[in-house]
Amino acid sequence: MGIPLKQSLMVGWYVVKNRLQGRKRFPLVLMLEPLFRCNLECAGCGKVQYPPEVLRRNLSPEECWEASEECAAPVVSIAGGEPLLHLEIDRIVAGLVERKRFVYLCTNGLLLEKHLPRFRPSDYLTFSVHVDGTEAQHDRMVCREGVFRAAVSAIRASKTAGFRVTTNTTIFEGENPEDIREMFDELAKLGVDGMMISPGYSYSKAPDQEHFLHRERTRALFRRILARPRKTWQFNHSPLFLDFLRGKIEYECTPWGNPTRNVFGWQKPCYLLGDGYARSFRQLLEETRWANYGHRSGNPKCADCMVHSGYEASAVMDGTDGLSGGLRMARAFRAKN
Repeated sequence: MGIPLKQSLMVGWYVVKNRLQGRKRFPLVLMLEPLFRCNLECAGCGKVQYPPEVLRRNLSPEECWEASEECAAPVVSIAGGEPLLHLEIDRIVAGLVERKRFVYLCTNGLLLEKHLPRFRPSDYLTFSVHVDGTEAQHDRMVCREGVFRAAVSAIRASKTAGFRVTTNTTIFEGENPEDIREMFDELAKLGVDGMMISPGYSYSKAPDQEHFLHRERTRALFRRILARPRKTWQFNHSPLFLDFLRGKIEYECTPWGNPTRNVFGWQKPCYLLGDGYARSFRQLLEETRWANYGHRSGNPKCADCMVHSGYEASAVMDGTDGLSGGLRMARAFRAKN
């Protein structure tokens, strides 16, 4: 199982507690972007397209900790940009770990080996290394040769140093399912603790707008990728989310499940869409017109989205919805294994 038992139990109790308190909307993962700067210019990401004055901005450690306290999500995913470019990223991580948040520090791996001494292994810290395919495919997606090898080296060094390491893979139109399966095999041999996979979403600023998946193409592609999974493949997902990707189950988006705090504020409505910013998490929850988002809303921006930041929370909520949800989760887990 890619998700540690300690994390599963604490997140499960957090969901139950919020439901018992009658809350209808509460976050599971804080998507924290302390900066947009990056040392790569990937074709499918538009963050480095911001003007220089924005790319120079950072969230302070105190602002990051305040965001975590404000929304109280048990998991914090630190993205960007490249978080290791933040001069105080070690302080940010240490403060979140001290607050007993499960931290996933997302990185392309280029700076990870150099900065490993700044961090301490912990049950609450995971390095999530971006890997978008086998070597040729990955380097093509990030628009630079040698990045795959650097990422693999960083994974090995992190594991040797005692850190928990997962990978994060974005899958686009035209991918060869056998290449992705080969990548899973390679990552399993490296001993990664879990793999995250998600269809790409068409960021408006991304240079490449031609290779984002449509909904039915997503399901067809993931059915082929996940057919006859090997026992060595460990996914850092709810098995119900993997069923959703394959079209075995239908979910509506839970955009408040993964709220985003970045240098502009709390992004409306989610990590993927920028329809304005709220000054506080409470304002985000109370003033966002949630009915305007999600597949059923008819919003064309949401029509083809099946990304984990919107639907993983839906799967988790379903799998923790009493006895029936637990049975669905158990059946999906047995089928996966």
